[in-house]
Amino acid sequence: MNNGELAIALFEACRERGIMVATAESCTGGMIIAALTDIAGSSAVVDRGFITYSNEAKMDMLGVSAATLDAHGAVSRETAIEMAAGALSRSRAGLTLAVTGIAGPGGGSAEKPVGLVWFSVGLAGQTVTAERQLFADKGRAFIRRETVRHALELGLRALGQHQADGATP
Repeated sequence: MNNGELAIALFEACRERGIMVATAESCTGGMIIAALTDIAGSSAVVDRGFITYSNEAKMDMLGVSAATLDAHGAVSRETAIEMAAGALSRSRAGLTLAVTGIAGPGGGSAEKPVGLVWFSVGLAGQTVTAERQLFADKGRAFIRRETVRHALELGLRALGQHQADGATP
């Protein structure tokens, strides 16, 4: 599925479950929430998008701790988890998707190369989860587009894992 189809699938899954979604985005700059709000009627499931490109925005808007940013950096598992948790606590959403990464072309290092993205999913009443992806360095647009795709897939997976019958899609 392309990103538009994934967004529609996530929209439908949220609507069926009666939950709202919020995003906490750094490297995508709002592309995930934009994919969702491109859908007519998206106000039924979209609560808000936090665009937290700077560390200050992550702290002010999502409650990411300065200690976390100092110890682990903006592009880290710990920061992604605090972003998703902060979006849950600062919205009406039952599902949050957080992304923080290095889209390039610069800004990478041996430890954190261009294409590294940390994802985190918050689902109300569940433990916030995180995962790391390293996308090929095929340019900024490619990395950002793949980040949106993966975030939408993670949202679908999170909802599928919590169906009443326990089945996964």
